[in-house]
Amino acid sequence: MKTTIFYLTGTGNSLWVARTLAQELGGADLKSIADPRREKAVDSKAIGLVFPVHIWGVPRLVLEFVREWKGPHPAYIFAAAVNAGQVANTLVQLKKEFKKGGVKLFAGFEVVLPSNYIPWGGPGPKDKRKQRFASAAKKISEIAAAIKDKKELPVERGPLWQRVLFSLFYKTTFSQVPKMDRKFWVDEKCNQCSICSKVCPVHNITLQDGNPVWNHRCEQCFACLQWCPKEAIQYGKKTPQYERYHHPEVQLNDLLKSRPSSP
Repeated sequence: MKTTIFYLTGTGNSLWVARTLAQELGGADLKSIADPRREKAVDSKAIGLVFPVHIWGVPRLVLEFVREWKGPHPAYIFAAAVNAGQVANTLVQLKKEFKKGGVKLFAGFEVVLPSNYIPWGGPGPKDKRKQRFASAAKKISEIAAAIKDKKELPVERGPLWQRVLFSLFYKTTFSQVPKMDRKFWVDEKCNQCSICSKVCPVHNITLQDGNPVWNHRCEQCFACLQWCPKEAIQYGKKTPQYERYHHPEVQLNDLLKSRPSSP
C-alpha cells in the first residue's frame, strides 16, 4: 500500500516519529507540511499526518493543510499527534476538520515524547526521556501494525476534564499565538549565524543588523530557540536556566532541507 506521510516539526520529535513510522511500514514517502515545494495532492492509497500538539490543539499550519486539501480522497487516512503527555481533544478536533471537507480520518494516535515547550521548563531528566523514547518506539510499531491492516479505530484523546478545559484554552488563545513571539529576545551570546531565521517554518524571523527580529507570525514551535547553537535566544525570564532540547536522532540539516527558501 503506497503511503505518504506529511509531517510538521519544530525540534525533531514529529520528524522522528514520521521517519520511524515510515520504516516500520516498509517505506513511505515523507513530505514536510512547511515545505511549499511539496505536491498539494498525492495519489497514495494511504495518507498520514504527524504533527506536534500546540497549546492542546491542532497547529495552524496543519489546519491550513487540511482545509486546503485537494485531489482524490485516499483509501485510508491516519494521524499521529506528538505531545508531552496531554493530547487533550487534538485528534477529535482534527477528525472534525477532515469531516468538514468530506474526508474521513480512520484512526488517530498519540505519541508521547519529551517536552520542547521550554517556557514551562526543560525536557525533563535523562532517564525519563530515555523511557519515553523507548515507549514511543513501541507505540509506533503498534501504530504501523494498525495502519497495515487499515484498521478503523476511535481517535485517541485525553480524559474529559482535559478535553473540556484545554479545548477552551485553545479556543481563547488560538488567535493570539502569532503575536506570542513578543516574549522572544536575544542575549549577548548571539553570533549572528542566522540559523534561527533559516529554521523557522513560517519565515517569522528576519535579521536587522545581523540580529533576529520576530514578526508576529509565530507558530510557537520554538525551533528558533531550541536549535540556536549558542543558546542565545530566550523566551521570557526563565529560559536562560533551562536545558535546550531537540530529538537526539534528528539533526539541524534534516530540518533545513525541508524549510522554504527565503521569500
